[in-house]
Amino acid sequence: MITIPLTDIKSKIKEQKGLSEEEINSKIKAKLEQLSGLISEDGAAHIIANELGVKLVPSGEKLTVKNILAGMRNVEVVGKVTRKFELREFEKGERKGKIASLMISDETGFIRIVFWNDQTDKFNELKEGDTIKIQNGYVRENNGRKEIHLNDSAKVEINPAGVVVNEIKNTVVRKKLSELKEGDDNVEVLATIVQVFDPRFFEIDTTSGKRAIQREGKFYVGEQETTNIGYNYVLNLFLDDGTDNVRTVLWKSQIQRLLGKSDEEILKYKDNPAEFEAIKNELLGEIVKIIGRTNMNQAFNRLELVANLVYKDVNPQEEAKKLQETQNNAETAPQETASESVQKPVEFQPQTPETQAPTQQSTQPIVKETQSNEVATPKPEDVLSEPKPAPVSTEDNSADEEEISIEDLENI
Repeated sequence: MITIPLTDIKSKIKEQKGLSEEEINSKIKAKLEQLSGLISEDGAAHIIANELGVKLVPSGEKLTVKNILAGMRNVEVVGKVTRKFELREFEKGERKGKIASLMISDETGFIRIVFWNDQTDKFNELKEGDTIKIQNGYVRENNGRKEIHLNDSAKVEINPAGVVVNEIKNTVVRKKLSELKEGDDNVEVLATIVQVFDPRFFEIDTTSGKRAIQREGKFYVGEQETTNIGYNYVLNLFLDDGTDNVRTVLWKSQIQRLLGKSDEEILKYKDNPAEFEAIKNELLGEIVKIIGRTNMNQAFNRLELVANLVYKDVNPQEEAKKLQETQNNAETAPQETASESVQKPVEFQPQTPETQAPTQQSTQPIVKETQSNEVATPKPEDVLSEPKPAPVSTEDNSADEEEISIEDLENI
């Protein structure tokens, strides 16, 4: 089933019919009243779009990243590779496989491409900056993000003749913590760790990778009993960059990256939590760069950052230089809307733990002295100003009710 978010439906009505937000909302409200609340707001918006003759699903035209919808099959799209992630091997019950992912961009947006099993051979041939043409992919929604998945029937062409992607949408946007808002995806922050909670371990069914719930001494996935029990884990911490602090959630693979430890080493803390105290103390004051997405925690009504990638050993001088260049570009660049903001393709060089050169500079936060309780305004050369005290939390640091499976890219 193809799913179209309400915001996308409204945007398409605006684009194709020129109606204002107020006019669209009024029509949706009238439709809900007409049908006595028997449909959702999304359903009402679908009906309005159909009555107005608005095309929600593109047909007979070039498919761009912006128009890709969850549930689409036999997708054909062209984009430029802007970031490659790691290839991983996995075991799912008795089945073994390989999975890898990368980001592609065109002039309208960016999306993750997921390669399964034999398709990872093509992944190995690709490099950042290549143009890629994908055929017969299918679109899934993963934790609110759309992804194109490639199985055995999909086709991948690398730098096809006559196909050019001249402009691409920037895949990563650097923001201050105070600038984060709900719905941000692939946002990059640079901040100091000021509070670390204990990791939370929870049972999963190793066959499906889904969370297992214990009832009356037995474990279940849904209503199905399972005896194939393993463990996954989540770590919460607070980041501060001098403008704000935010609770940040790290899942399995990013905890491993942050700590530089294997799955087996981290699982030892499950039965020996006291040994993690030394790790918590070591992390305090560490400057990290995180690329992730924001999530509104409905239970506590707070904005949180979910880490997709974590980088340690950050060089403050290099980051200050990048920050200054970004500010200079922003000052000299012509004003444009977010939807118009594109950039020319560049040589993309992400840092990874394997390729990042060790730095001799201190990674301790730069503390400023002030005459009041106010936080000093950060200078570009300082990168980070004095962190504000992290809020003292009395909440249970429990894992979210988020099912984590081998297919969820938080785990690869």
